[in-house]
Amino acid sequence: MSAQTVLFDLPGPRARRRQRIGTVIGVLLILGLVGLALWRLGANGQLDPNRWAILFDPAAGVPQALWEALLNTLAVAAVGMVAATVLGALLAVGRLSDHAWVRAPVTLVIEFFRAVPLLVLILFCLLFLPTVGVSMTAFRALALGLTLYNMAVLAEIFRAGILSVDRGQREAAFALGMRKSQVMTLVLLPQAVRRMLPVLVAQLVVLLKDSSLGFIVGYVELLRQARSLVEFFNFQFGNIYTFQLYTAAALIYIIVNVLLSQLARWVESRTRRDTRSAAGKGELPAEVQMDGGGGMVAEPGGR
Repeated sequence: MSAQTVLFDLPGPRARRRQRIGTVIGVLLILGLVGLALWRLGANGQLDPNRWAILFDPAAGVPQALWEALLNTLAVAAVGMVAATVLGALLAVGRLSDHAWVRAPVTLVIEFFRAVPLLVLILFCLLFLPTVGVSMTAFRALALGLTLYNMAVLAEIFRAGILSVDRGQREAAFALGMRKSQVMTLVLLPQAVRRMLPVLVAQLVVLLKDSSLGFIVGYVELLRQARSLVEFFNFQFGNIYTFQLYTAAALIYIIVNVLLSQLARWVESRTRRDTRSAAGKGELPAEVQMDGGGGMVAEPGGR
């Protein structure tokens, strides 16, 4: 008998027919809206190839400017992602601590930075920290603001992922003689990361898009560069390239986020495949060995 549990009734012929009809109507509605948008853009001259050619014309400097802005965006996003992920994991472990003197201040930090708007954090870093002797640039302020806000959000994601692991995993690891740090790093975190990877990637995508707030503090990221190009070409030729430039910036954001999501799916599939392979081979952690009687014992270093 199949071990699969059926959680819903399979649709009958009439239900399947209604689903097909609804799908067709939805597709036709979407195609109609897309066609209407393209018709309006064509009527306004926005689909003129000459307007789009400027995006690929090196003489105009647009491709170079957008590429440089993309690199700036990726640089600040990469710094924020790495720092927020590392700090978020540490804060999650601290919030799960059995010691109240560790858990209480960590909880306060997490809740504080989750509650403060990201833009306020960025402006605070840029305007206040220099007054107390901390050297600050637009890049540092943006990266620090992204880190402080997202580390608090990621801490809760990590905590939820760790708590979602079956309690028996923790108890079995302790029964084998592992220390609490080993249980967290070798047993709980690897399983938690696989479970929360979609949510983790979604938050990192949000971080990447939030880098556009660098527009406020003068950091030349993708959105600010697009705005600067729009102002320059409006002054030179009038309002004829605005739609094209903003559309190019939006498409770059979409492409980068899609690539990030695809990378996360690839990592998730690899980790699942590696887990299945290890389970099929019957591998045990390095700390666990078999004793002479066929039982499992922990190495002395694992106590």
